Amino acid sequence: MKILVTGGAGFIGSNFVYYMLDRYPDDQIVCLDKLTYAGNLSTLESAMRDPRFRFVRGDIADVQAVDALFASERPDAVVNFAAESHVDRSIEDPQIFLVTNILGTQVLMDACRKYGNIRYHQVSTDEVYGDLPLDRPDLMFTETTPIHTSSPYSSSKAGADLLVQAYYRTYGLPITISRCSNNYGPYHFPEKLIPLMISRALADESLPVYGDGKNVRDWLYVEDHCDAIDRILRHGRIGEVYNVGGHNEMSNIDIVKLILRRLGKPESLITYVKDRKGHDLRYAIDPTKIHAELGWLPKTTFADGIVKTIDWYLDNRKWWQDIVSGEYRKDYQRLYAQK
Repeated sequence: MKILVTGGAGFIGSNFVYYMLDRYPDDQIVCLDKLTYAGNLSTLESAMRDPRFRFVRGDIADVQAVDALFASERPDAVVNFAAESHVDRSIEDPQIFLVTNILGTQVLMDACRKYGNIRYHQVSTDEVYGDLPLDRPDLMFTETTPIHTSSPYSSSKAGADLLVQAYYRTYGLPITISRCSNNYGPYHFPEKLIPLMISRALADESLPVYGDGKNVRDWLYVEDHCDAIDRILRHGRIGEVYNVGGHNEMSNIDIVKLILRRLGKPESLITYVKDRKGHDLRYAIDPTKIHAELGWLPKTTFADGIVKTIDWYLDNRKWWQDIVSGEYRKDYQRLYAQK
């Protein structure tokens, strides 16, 4: 099978590329990535040496570029990770989120229709459901939970999900959607909570925590997420939504303190800052459906996953230090400035 992976130079997309190359020796992976600030070409350095992998720089919202890629590669399936995904940035500038996350999705699906009704999987987020109260641990998001977004980012992802479902009902495009909880693990861009706290703690810099830090997230180790997407892509029911959750609910402040303990750093580094606008209180995913239909459950506990993640950042300092310093952007300028 030849799989087009969009956004494959980002966090989850790159992990998925490696997951698939490792498990399916006969598959081919074509990676399409715009290489925005969050796309890191060095993340794919090992994949670049694999003859089964091809990287293409391009924008999923560019109709001509996407059409040319589909015409030349003729993929059997598309897994769309490409998205603007940082909530704070969406609050500052919503428009790019709408262009990439909604219009880009439309461009990809139109190409799928044009070139043979190609199998399409949309990687979404639990943030489309809004949030849950902190004092109701019994409540969890299911696939039938109404969409109730809180930010321009989550609204753009919800809009894309609705469009994907419409393409199934209107055109019969063979689609699936997965909505996952917060991922963590290797290659996570350092603007996100866990890698940000690790990198700043190692530099003995202040650790900014929104509000009182009691906001709760359900954390999913990225390799477990890749396993879930693989199962949905190959065995999921067409037209269905699958929630993918980690059963690892943790408050932000507890995660920050755990990281500090692991690194032997003092809690005095924590600095509480003004809360984010519309900050969701709690996310919690019920993965009963994917477990019942596809046999998936997360294999990695948060206790094990956070240790593996911290150790990865300790062992790969150059990767994230180049991002913090801006050095990684020079690769793009060298390779693509004249193209």
